[in-house]
Amino acid sequence: MSTTYTETEVPALPSVPVQTRSERPTSTNVDDFAKVTGREAVWKYTPVDELTELTEGALDGSSYDFRVANTRGIRTSWVARDHELVGAAGLPEDRASANAWTHFERALLIELSGDDAFEATLTRASLGSAPRAAHTIVSVAPNTHATLVLENQGDAQLAENVEIVVGEGANLTLVTVQDWSDASKHVAAHFATVGRDAKLKHVVVTLGGKIVRLNPSARLAGQGADSELLGVYFADAGQHLEHQVYVFHEAANGKSRVTYKGALQGEAAHTVWIGDVLIGPDAVGTDSYEQNRNLVLTEGTRADSVPNLEIETGDILGAGHASATGRFDDEQLFYLQSRGIPEDEARRLVVRGFLVEIVQQIGVPSLEERLNAAIEDELAAGSGAVSGGAA
Repeated sequence: MSTTYTETEVPALPSVPVQTRSERPTSTNVDDFAKVTGREAVWKYTPVDELTELTEGALDGSSYDFRVANTRGIRTSWVARDHELVGAAGLPEDRASANAWTHFERALLIELSGDDAFEATLTRASLGSAPRAAHTIVSVAPNTHATLVLENQGDAQLAENVEIVVGEGANLTLVTVQDWSDASKHVAAHFATVGRDAKLKHVVVTLGGKIVRLNPSARLAGQGADSELLGVYFADAGQHLEHQVYVFHEAANGKSRVTYKGALQGEAAHTVWIGDVLIGPDAVGTDSYEQNRNLVLTEGTRADSVPNLEIETGDILGAGHASATGRFDDEQLFYLQSRGIPEDEARRLVVRGFLVEIVQQIGVPSLEERLNAAIEDELAAGSGAVSGGAA
């Protein structure tokens, strides 16, 4: 016996869940993504109610002021939405990223090239408190060796996308510093594609801002591509600092290292780290490792840490992940105190030593010195809470 259905009666096909990290839907149109509720896997740790203006509302996508230091080897320009590099490194996977893409008017193109290694710094400090969108493209010419620091300061209510294209044989260190004012909110997606025998060191430093959600992804598209994704963050009372990191080994003989370290102090300080590594079927000879470490300084804090690893080929050199969240190491404290160092100062020394591992890998001495001073300021501001014990 057969059954006949009218057009309105045909049962809907069951939805098929995303099977691998690379299959997430992408779109540059915000309307292709459902409104954010906080129940979605990619938003479940985020205070979404406080980001409604950035995920749902219209955004000012006009150009803004910035300044550039150390201009040798760097060229900046505003380019139209139809420029060939717009979308070259990646496309939005969530509504905030798509909202920024929908509303930006022109993209800031940063071109790096030169025969000799060089450093450059681009600073944004006057974005204002109105919700806005931004789109930045960092294009590194083949065989160029460069360090680019993206400094974020002042007030901001910002949703943005940053595309990073590292040409064949190039070596880029990109450092992004979130030193926003206390009331600022920043939601960003970084998309990087790394060419054959090229290397990307991507460093995230997050200290300021009420809510910062910065999600970097790196696609190792060329054979022998190398990526190192580093992050350091310090959350104070009421701050939410979130990083969702993704590395896609697409080509053979790639290498990746992901290391994020953070400290938390003060009531309702919250950090989130989610690490995804996907080793694709063609990525034979891959060498990959990711880790996250969190140091809890006071009661009332929360650190969420979720490492994930997908492997679609058995012919790799190695892959692994690790995550740990804990209080001070009592043995380290005892060692320092036994040598006459007061407990309060001993705790500060332990925290500095914990975080400096990332800072000292930036490779820009002046920036490293300033960040170490900023960490000192964070510790001094919370010294009474820190000395009182840890969770």
